[in-house]
Amino acid sequence: MNNYRDIIIAPIVTEKTALCANENKVVFKVSLKANKTQIKQAVEKIFGVKVLSVNTLNSHPKKRRVGKYSGMSKKYKKAIVKLEKGSSISFD
Repeated sequence: MNNYRDIIIAPIVTEKTALCANENKVVFKVSLKANKTQIKQAVEKIFGVKVLSVNTLNSHPKKRRVGKYSGMSKKYKKAIVKLEKGSSISFD
């Protein structure tokens, strides 16, 4: 990964991730090839915050149907980033 912006794809904003915000955690969709240290460096560089820890999980594809056509959703990697106390990232 040459560019930090290639690692962080998008924030994941749901009710469940909003509850994580109370614990000073932010959830991102990240590149499948990124590891925890790359994710930590990218978040610190892009948003200018201090990261305490990074937890990752792979979201596996699920079966989807539209009428008679069936297929699979895309798989992606999710990163739960815990920020230092007093740091925050807002998505407006």
